[in-house]
Amino acid sequence: MDHLVVLAADLASGVAWCERTLGVTPAAGGEHPLMGTHNRILNISSPAHPRAYLEVIAINPGASSARPTGARRWFDMDDAALQAQVAAHGPQLIHWVASVPDVAGRCAALAALDIDRGTVLTASRPTPSGLLQWQITVRDDGLRLMDGCLPTLIQWGAVHPCDSLPASGVQLRQLTLQHLQAATLRAACDAIGVAGCVGVSASGTARLTAQLATPRGPLTLASFFTETQSAP
Repeated sequence: MDHLVVLAADLASGVAWCERTLGVTPAAGGEHPLMGTHNRILNISSPAHPRAYLEVIAINPGASSARPTGARRWFDMDDAALQAQVAAHGPQLIHWVASVPDVAGRCAALAALDIDRGTVLTASRPTPSGLLQWQITVRDDGLRLMDGCLPTLIQWGAVHPCDSLPASGVQLRQLTLQHLQAATLRAACDAIGVAGCVGVSASGTARLTAQLATPRGPLTLASFFTETQSAP
C-alpha cells in the first residue's frame, strides 16, 4: 500500500474537503508536467501501513498534459462521467497505488493473468529533501481498471514522499476492495505481492473503503458506488 487517490475538481476544493472531513490540512505536493496535474499530500502511515499517504489530485488549469496525442491522464482523470460525479458530490476516493520493488516484473505477472496494467512511465519532481523519482504504470486510455480496485503500480527511487511528511494525526487502519470479480482481483493482488495489505470481497457493486483514525475519531472513506466492469 503506497497511497490513496482522492480526486478533486480543483486543489482548493480538495484542501477544503480534507480540512472538513479529516480535520487536517494537507501538505504541499507538487506539479506533474507529464500529466498536467498537481496535488497536495497527507501522511497516513500506520503500523499496518508504515509508508502510506493520501493524495488529493486535480487537473492543473495552468498546465497542459505532455502526453502523446490521444493518450489520457492517469487515474481516469479525463473521464467525463467521473468528472461529473466529482463536480456534483465533491472530492472522492477513487483509487489506490501499490508500491512494488520491480514494476516491470509485476506488470509481467499481471500480463500472465491477461491484465494489461499499462506502460511503465518515468517521472520526477524536485522537493526540499531531494529529487522524487518514480516509475508508474499508466495505460494510454487512462483506465484505473476494475473500477479503481486494481491498483496502479509504482516503484520509487531513493526518496519517498513520506520521508519528509510530518505525522498528520491521520492513520490508515485498513483498505478493503469490493468487486463482482473478486477472484480475479484477489489473484491480481497476489501476483503483484499486495494481497496481504488489503481485504477483497465479492460484491455486485464496486467499492473501495478506507478505514482511518483521525483527530476527530474513526472515519470511513468510500468510493462512489459503480456498476462493475467486465474483466480487464
